[in-house]
Amino acid sequence: MSARARLEALGLTLPEVATPVGTYVPAKVHGDLVYTSGQLPLVDGELLAVGVVGQRSGDVSPERALECARAAIMNAIAAVASAAGGIDSIQSIVKITGFVASAPGFTAQPAVINGASGILADVFGEAGRHARSAVGVASLPLGAPVEIEMIAQVRSAS
Repeated sequence: MSARARLEALGLTLPEVATPVGTYVPAKVHGDLVYTSGQLPLVDGELLAVGVVGQRSGDVSPERALECARAAIMNAIAAVASAAGGIDSIQSIVKITGFVASAPGFTAQPAVINGASGILADVFGEAGRHARSAVGVASLPLGAPVEIEMIAQVRSAS
């Protein structure tokens, strides 16, 4: 089954590629690899949540942060698909790096980034299995709780 067919079967739609907030591009092709810029959990131009992830009152909950990771990876897939000529041009996911704005003492960054890894496995099957880093940071752009970068291998347009 193609990635496009899996996406449709899951009831998911690729979002529009977000306009960069600086002097960079959403994704860059180099050989058969596409590198994304950091992708935030934007849905219809709005962040799903703002703040740090933790267990205290007022923090973004780990469950909400997982939803943010899912939105951010959908934005990363859209950026790669746009640069590569469509989602079915994506041959495999090489690596993702997930950044989680973390409250002091929060150590469940890998569980948050599992939201992104799960989407990749669901959409790309075995080709979606990837190397990964999940990193806790003090803050992220625009106050986002999650930011994700992705490297994907794409089929050449020969």
